[in-house]
Amino acid sequence: MTSTVAVSTEEIRRRELASFLRSRRERISPEQVGLPSSGRRRTPGLRREEVAQLAGVGVTWYTWLEQGRDIHASEQVLNAIARTLRLDPYERSHLYTLAGVPEPPIQKECGVVTPQVRAILDQLEPFPAAVQNARTDILAYNATYDWLMDVDSIPFEERNSLLLCFTNPRWRSRLRDWADGMPRTVAQFRASMAEHIAEPSWKALVKRLRQESPEFEAVWNQHDVQPMRNLTKVFMHPEAGLLSFDYTHLWFGRHSEVRLTTYTPADSETAEKIAAR
Repeated sequence: MTSTVAVSTEEIRRRELASFLRSRRERISPEQVGLPSSGRRRTPGLRREEVAQLAGVGVTWYTWLEQGRDIHASEQVLNAIARTLRLDPYERSHLYTLAGVPEPPIQKECGVVTPQVRAILDQLEPFPAAVQNARTDILAYNATYDWLMDVDSIPFEERNSLLLCFTNPRWRSRLRDWADGMPRTVAQFRASMAEHIAEPSWKALVKRLRQESPEFEAVWNQHDVQPMRNLTKVFMHPEAGLLSFDYTHLWFGRHSEVRLTTYTPADSETAEKIAAR
């Protein structure tokens, strides 16, 4: 009796895993992952063979996984599939649960956003502060940074500061000095990408930016590179008006690509405004 219940539970879990994978695959366009569009498709999103190619697994094996077959998926394979399908931390955890595999740390980059790091972000109030990786994904932020940039309103998968600067008019409208800083930002990103030149997620981001922003395309083709610097940035908040901050990058370890960026008021007017928000 016990074995029958166990088998039935496993079958249900495999069917749920198959449905979940299909739903995540169908929400992603080829352009989002750096693949060329090949005209009309019978179904939305990526094809199974495209997911398999990007994740580095066999097409037949991945097809069996989506069919709910009784096959074993390793931690490494699930991690590759999660990256390819752009799963957020909650979806990634769900994937591992359905596959019956113990979940490893979320990512070596996201793994630094520990409760201790979140406590530091909170303690920096009322100064804005955010944690980003080298790809400019926004990993964590405090309440004042959210007030400054309204990050909570942005879907999880779109929380990339470079992408938002070039494709989100509302985000960009808050960056008063964007025109001056834009070439520097792209040059810093290109320098960081040298260590990730063949990684699908980096290539997909660049391809999307080049397709959606002629401005990015023009600056990207200049091939300029620059290091990260601590400078001053001016914002235009819809309620508080003009705000000026000195920002400082703090890296999480000697070889880490994850940084905490803090924004301290560059003038007394800004200090008064954020204290009264």
